[in-house]
Amino acid sequence: MKTVLLLIISNTFMTFAWYGHLKHRNTPIVAAILVSWLIALGEYCFQVPANRIGYGEFTGYQLKIIQEAITLVVFVIFAWLYLREPMRWNYAVSFTLLAGAVGFAFWGK
Repeated sequence: MKTVLLLIISNTFMTFAWYGHLKHRNTPIVAAILVSWLIALGEYCFQVPANRIGYGEFTGYQLKIIQEAITLVVFVIFAWLYLREPMRWNYAVSFTLLAGAVGFAFWGK
């Protein structure tokens, strides 16, 4: 559970690093890149410990799959609340199919 919590925090930082600047398109690209790098540093401070703690309880493949699933959940919340983008039905179906793939990766663990 500690691994998952650290990955949620990590992915929140990374989502803002990668997509936060989209709301500020008038900012010069160099400034956006530098701010994104500073935010991404926070991501690494949580991602690395999450993987260290989780490896052994989970395989490397499972850690990556967990991380990607968390990325999708964090991004959906981010896009809805921060970017104010609506959830369309085809995005919801795609997300459901990806959630099924995550479940399949842990089947028979």
